[in-house]
Amino acid sequence: MNKLIVLLLWAAWGFAVQAQTAAAVAPSATAMQATPDAERLRISVERARLESKYAAESAACYKKFLVNNCLDKIKIVHQEALADLRRQETSLDADDRRARGAEQMRKTEEKMSPEKQQEAADKRASSLKDHESRLERERQKNADRATAQSNEKSNVDAAANRVKSNQEKAGERSTKQAAAAEEARKFNEKQEKAKERQAQHERDRLNQTKPPAKSLPTPE
Repeated sequence: MNKLIVLLLWAAWGFAVQAQTAAAVAPSATAMQATPDAERLRISVERARLESKYAAESAACYKKFLVNNCLDKIKIVHQEALADLRRQETSLDADDRRARGAEQMRKTEEKMSPEKQQEAADKRASSLKDHESRLERERQKNADRATAQSNEKSNVDAAANRVKSNQEKAGERSTKQAAAAEEARKFNEKQEKAKERQAQHERDRLNQTKPPAKSLPTPE
């Protein structure tokens, strides 16, 4: 662990020297980028040192009588030191966000020249025209679809009406045929009854006009 800390310290020192040299050559660009990086590396080295120190102090606490009391004390100190490093990192992050925002604003301002503004306006107008054209085509498709559906429904309704009309006509024909058959049956039945009455009447007449039978001769 100690070797790792030494290596990190050497790397931080070398990076800081390199950053300072670059800042001296181009203070307007490189220094703004190197300093936050050097600070982040310093914080990483310091965090590693704190972890190593905390591990060593924790091991020492186990050799004391009041182990828990010792561990609680060094834990509080360790957490406060780590919290301070986190605050430093948060501050660096905020600086980075502000720097990126400023750079983005600068780029935006550079892009918004009169020519760029006109180009952007033309693109927006073209996009709006394309969008309106797509909407119009979609509206036309919906109207055509609605018309086709309406025509289809009309055709279906017309076909259903024809089927219903044919069924009603067929029902009427069946009713008429049944009525005609019933009338024919009744007529035939009347005819049969009339013939039967005529035959009975003829039999009755013949019986009335028939001469009486001769009596048998009396024996001597």
